[in-house]
Amino acid sequence: MSADPATLRSPVRRPLARPAAVATRAVAYACVAFTLCAVLLMHLATIDAIVGVWLVSETFAHGFVIPAIVGWMIWRRRRHLSGLPVKPAPAALLALAALGALWLVSAVANVHVLQQYCLALMLGVSVLALLGTRYTRAIAFPLGYLLLAVPFGEIFIPPLIEFTARCTVFLLELSGIPVFRENNYLSLPSGNWSVVEACSGLRYLIASLSLGAMYAYTTYRSLRRRLLFIAVSAVVPVLANALRAFLIVLIGHWSGMTLAIGIDHLIYGWVFFGAVSAILFWVGARWREVDDGDDSAAATLAARQRAMPGVAASLAAPTTGGFVRMAVAVVALAAIWPMLAHVALRPAAPDQRPAPALTLSPPPAPWRAGPMSATDWHVLHMGRPQRWSANYSDGGRTVSLQLTWYRHQGRHSELLAAVRRQVVDGMPRWNEISTTRRDITVAGRKLTVLQSVEQAAGVKLLVWRWYRHDGADTASPQWMKLMLAKSKLLGGDDSGAEIALASAYDEDAGVAERAMHDLLLAMLPAIDQGLHHVAAR
Repeated sequence: MSADPATLRSPVRRPLARPAAVATRAVAYACVAFTLCAVLLMHLATIDAIVGVWLVSETFAHGFVIPAIVGWMIWRRRRHLSGLPVKPAPAALLALAALGALWLVSAVANVHVLQQYCLALMLGVSVLALLGTRYTRAIAFPLGYLLLAVPFGEIFIPPLIEFTARCTVFLLELSGIPVFRENNYLSLPSGNWSVVEACSGLRYLIASLSLGAMYAYTTYRSLRRRLLFIAVSAVVPVLANALRAFLIVLIGHWSGMTLAIGIDHLIYGWVFFGAVSAILFWVGARWREVDDGDDSAAATLAARQRAMPGVAASLAAPTTGGFVRMAVAVVALAAIWPMLAHVALRPAAPDQRPAPALTLSPPPAPWRAGPMSATDWHVLHMGRPQRWSANYSDGGRTVSLQLTWYRHQGRHSELLAAVRRQVVDGMPRWNEISTTRRDITVAGRKLTVLQSVEQAAGVKLLVWRWYRHDGADTASPQWMKLMLAKSKLLGGDDSGAEIALASAYDEDAGVAERAMHDLLLAMLPAIDQGLHHVAAR
């Protein structure tokens, strides 16, 4: 009579392996929770910026529910995850260090969106470092969904407005309704319309993308179908918004401008968006893949673990000490970058010397300088920089010249911080219609400027703008931010200036171009001297 060796070993190993694996996994989860909380606490300023946008913007208010959705997505996969091994991945510390360094640069350069994306990615990489590749791969989609909490997308407003205006005009002409388009203003026999920021469809796009990603994750199992549905949920609202704009203009035209011009304008829009979304999800359900929260790979692995508990225990976790050490390493590495940012962003020591005023010498004849009025287009900046502005006229043409100079860059006083124009009764409401980059030559000197068209009612302005730091000119806000960030990190000069010229025109923008070129030819030496005077102290 002989005994099976497997039978003799099993009573010994089964009772010991399972409790050890469960305890180690509990420690791993506790380390993850501790690490994520620590990383979030270290970046409270970034979180405050995110939540601040959620509170004031209806477009990004969905961010409040994104973390809850991520938690639910992970929870519904708990059976799958319970069968996966957890093991620290030290190589993830390199990715965490790279993200931390990028966060530092974006913090010093005051690029909020990049900071926020870095923080969201750092949370995912922290999970990877603690739980390993296989576990993180299983929850990669929910971790990626967390990126939708970052309030980003306003950069798409101008192209969305342009697309909406073009499609509206095309559909109106196709319907036989005469329409005249001037930039984003549409004129019909029944009345006038303007395609503004609210008409861009950004809200519909972000809402559809957020809902579509969640629907794709819960409805399909294959990555190809998920990505395809997400792509469709991003394209459909853009097309639907153009159709919505056309229908609203059509309703207003047919009703003699009595319908779809007030609050019902927004009501019609959301009702239409709801109907389009319902149709999109209904069609997508036809290719639904059964999903019970588990998958074959997880089920197979779980079966193997039940059959071989000793092997499962060895795969699940090395030691509890390994998770604790990795959690300490992640927290320590994540703490370096906020400390460096605090040092780099410390307010500069106050300079006791009186600051020279930013002034320009009088223009040569035939140009004469005069004050700008409140109704003129003004460059907006945050904080209290030094400014110089004047309207220059040669008797037939008028060009405004505005200079803005910052001695230091701070969180609430920075050259490239975005400032929204406030709508004030009795004042022109300026809208930026288009922006391009172009090269100009002035007295043999080549300059690259941002050329934009600003419009308020019937007034159109051609605007040239560029930046200057440490004697170097650039039209790229991104490059300017990098130069300023480099100066802050290295303790150098972080002063910066913006130069802007603007001139009105009727039909031919070339008239404004020639006027600004002539004034710049006359005033460029004075601009150079004035900025050098305030920067050289």
